[in-house]
Amino acid sequence: MTVPVLVTVVALLAAALGAVAGSGAVRWRAREEGARERSRGPTVAELLARIVRRSQSGIAVVNRFGDVVLSNERADALGAVVDARPDPRLAAAAEKVAVGGEPCEVDLSPATFPPGSTPQTIVAQVRPLGDGFVVVDATDTSAAVRLEAVRRDFVANVGHELKTPVGALAVLAEAVLDADDPDEVAHFATRILNESHRLGALVTELIALSRLQGADRLPALVRVDVDEVLAEALTRVRVPAEAAASAGGDRTGGRFLLDAPSGLEVAGDRTLLVTALANLLENAVAYSPEGTPVSVRRRRQGDRVEISVTDRGIGIAPEHQQRVFERFFRVDPARSRATGGTGLGLAIVKHVAANHGGEVRLWSEPGVGSTFTLRVPAAPADEPAPARNGHVTDLASTPALSSALRTAAPGPSPASPSATGGTA
Repeated sequence: MTVPVLVTVVALLAAALGAVAGSGAVRWRAREEGARERSRGPTVAELLARIVRRSQSGIAVVNRFGDVVLSNERADALGAVVDARPDPRLAAAAEKVAVGGEPCEVDLSPATFPPGSTPQTIVAQVRPLGDGFVVVDATDTSAAVRLEAVRRDFVANVGHELKTPVGALAVLAEAVLDADDPDEVAHFATRILNESHRLGALVTELIALSRLQGADRLPALVRVDVDEVLAEALTRVRVPAEAAASAGGDRTGGRFLLDAPSGLEVAGDRTLLVTALANLLENAVAYSPEGTPVSVRRRRQGDRVEISVTDRGIGIAPEHQQRVFERFFRVDPARSRATGGTGLGLAIVKHVAANHGGEVRLWSEPGVGSTFTLRVPAAPADEPAPARNGHVTDLASTPALSSALRTAAPGPSPASPSATGGTA
């Protein structure tokens, strides 16, 4: 090989090596820049864009010409932005805020809504951003509005219910003061005692319902014998029922028809379950003609234990069956007041069932009678029974029962309305 050719080959090799080295350097610099870019993370503008996109509020920015320059999907869903244009009510408010600089609130609630759906309440806050831009923050306040309406109704109902016995006590006290006959005094004193008992029962049930609906934690669920719960509930009901019947010349000791002891156990709070079952029994007695029996049946259905209370009373019309679990609702107000009812018993039953991960179902036919069925999760079969020395096992920690408490109870069938959790 001659010298000129060797020189040429060496030059070509050097050029090739230089090109490879240069390419490697470029790739290395690109990787370094990419790594530095990743280490810096997203910019502030990118973060703000993410916040707007993922916000639960409907956010939109409107310019001085009434154009939407930025919005998220939630703004479209709430109706603040329609086809990339602001709602006319919102456009007028945005123009006013852009000129005057004072924030304002706009009601964007739909004027119409589909039949059977719950009306929506949409409120938007409009604030100036400067340079002719305004920001819109729209929120669905339907739940808060409904809660406030329920609160107002509840306060009004409580006031009305308390006013009746308090007014009666005042009238009866005046009658006692004016009475000279000992028999009249005894009569009015007895009525005062009855009204005071009714007032005390109303206050007690209001407190119980408030605790069930509030944030108070349900006590640890333990294995509870259904037969013992029924026996205690019957004891509570029989005493006042027999006293009332005795005054009328009738005895109700044999009024309750019970099935055979079941040996079933549920996971729950004994006191609450006794209260719920006693309320069902009292309700059955109050709305049944004298001398007619009240039947109680216990059975297991799948992973639930059912306790059914059946009366042969006046029954409940179909249009009232969904409302009987509401606070203070009475199918027959006159009859309820005559029997000393507070109108809260079935509402308490509903919330006790819901707090146990269960439900209460209703079957009724006017003129035939009604059956209320309390359904709660059965105690897991593989768990040992609690010791009798006061140590108990928290059954809520077992997988089966934890699932039952987390899962909503089955919905009602058309023939059997049921009440689960929720606001009555």
